[in-house]
Amino acid sequence: MNRRSVQDMDSIFSTIRRLGLRRGPQRLLGGIAGGLAHRLSMNVWLVRLLVLLSFLLPVIGVVLYLLIWIVTPWHNGSIPLERSLQKRPPAH
Repeated sequence: MNRRSVQDMDSIFSTIRRLGLRRGPQRLLGGIAGGLAHRLSMNVWLVRLLVLLSFLLPVIGVVLYLLIWIVTPWHNGSIPLERSLQKRPPAH
Protein backbone atom coordinates (compact mmCIF):
# COMPACT_ATOMS: atom_id res chain seq x y z
CA MET A 1 0.00 0.00 0.00
CA ASN A 2 1.20 3.47 -0.68
CA ARG A 3 1.21 6.22 1.92
CA ARG A 4 -1.97 7.84 0.57
CA SER A 5 -4.03 4.64 0.79
CA VAL A 6 -2.73 3.98 4.33
CA GLN A 7 -3.85 7.47 5.37
CA ASP A 8 -7.24 6.89 3.75
CA MET A 9 -7.67 3.62 5.64
CA ASP A 10 -6.63 5.26 8.91
CA SER A 11 -9.24 7.94 8.29
CA ILE A 12 -11.94 5.32 7.64
CA PHE A 13 -11.09 3.38 10.80
CA SER A 14 -11.01 6.59 12.86
CA THR A 15 -14.48 7.45 11.56
CA ILE A 16 -15.75 4.00 12.50
CA ARG A 17 -14.40 4.43 16.04
CA ARG A 18 -16.07 7.86 16.38
CA LEU A 19 -19.49 6.32 15.64
CA GLY A 20 -19.42 4.93 19.17
CA LEU A 21 -20.54 1.41 18.29
CA ARG A 22 -18.58 -1.24 20.17
CA ARG A 23 -19.02 -4.96 20.58
CA GLY A 24 -21.34 -5.45 23.50
CA PRO A 25 -20.34 -6.76 26.89
CA GLN A 26 -23.28 -9.19 26.64
CA ARG A 27 -21.66 -11.30 23.93
CA LEU A 28 -22.95 -14.62 22.73
CA LEU A 29 -21.10 -14.83 19.43
CA GLY A 30 -19.48 -11.74 17.94
CA GLY A 31 -20.98 -9.14 20.25
CA ILE A 32 -22.71 -7.30 17.40
CA ALA A 33 -26.27 -7.59 18.77
CA GLY A 34 -25.06 -6.65 22.25
CA GLY A 35 -23.25 -3.62 20.87
CA LEU A 36 -26.25 -2.51 18.84
CA ALA A 37 -28.56 -3.00 21.83
CA HIS A 38 -26.26 -0.94 24.05
CA ARG A 39 -25.89 1.84 21.45
CA LEU A 40 -29.64 1.99 20.70
CA SER A 41 -30.72 1.49 24.36
CA MET A 42 -32.75 -1.58 23.42
CA ASN A 43 -33.22 -4.96 25.04
CA VAL A 44 -30.36 -7.20 23.94
CA TRP A 45 -32.65 -10.20 23.37
CA LEU A 46 -34.90 -8.17 21.07
CA VAL A 47 -31.90 -7.11 19.00
CA ARG A 48 -30.66 -10.71 18.89
CA LEU A 49 -34.07 -11.81 17.66
CA LEU A 50 -34.00 -9.14 14.94
CA VAL A 51 -30.51 -10.22 13.89
CA LEU A 52 -31.64 -13.85 13.68
CA LEU A 53 -34.67 -12.81 11.63
CA SER A 54 -32.36 -10.93 9.26
CA PHE A 55 -30.61 -14.25 8.57
CA LEU A 56 -33.85 -15.42 6.93
CA LEU A 57 -33.20 -12.95 4.13
CA PRO A 58 -31.31 -14.75 1.38
CA VAL A 59 -27.61 -13.95 1.83
CA ILE A 60 -28.18 -10.33 2.92
CA GLY A 61 -28.55 -10.99 6.66
CA VAL A 62 -25.44 -13.16 6.95
CA VAL A 63 -23.30 -10.97 4.67
CA LEU A 64 -24.36 -7.82 6.49
CA TYR A 65 -23.61 -9.43 9.88
CA LEU A 66 -20.14 -10.51 8.71
CA LEU A 67 -19.43 -7.06 7.28
CA ILE A 68 -20.47 -5.40 10.54
CA TRP A 69 -18.44 -7.96 12.51
CA ILE A 70 -15.30 -7.14 10.48
CA VAL A 71 -15.52 -3.37 11.05
CA THR A 72 -17.01 -3.13 14.57
CA PRO A 73 -14.40 -2.19 17.16
CA TRP A 74 -13.78 -4.16 20.33
CA HIS A 75 -14.00 -2.25 23.63
CA ASN A 76 -10.28 -1.40 23.36
CA GLY A 77 -10.92 0.23 19.97
CA SER A 78 -9.18 -2.40 17.83
CA ILE A 79 -10.95 -3.30 14.58
CA PRO A 80 -10.52 -6.83 13.14
CA LEU A 81 -10.19 -5.62 9.53
CA GLU A 82 -7.61 -3.01 10.50
CA ARG A 83 -5.55 -5.58 12.41
CA SER A 84 -5.62 -8.02 9.50
CA LEU A 85 -4.53 -5.31 7.04
CA GLN A 86 -1.64 -4.30 9.28
CA LYS A 87 -0.38 -7.90 9.38
CA ARG A 88 -0.07 -8.14 5.60
CA PRO A 89 3.40 -7.88 4.11
CA PRO A 90 3.94 -4.76 1.98
CA ALA A 91 3.26 -5.15 -1.75
CA HIS A 92 6.25 -4.86 -4.04
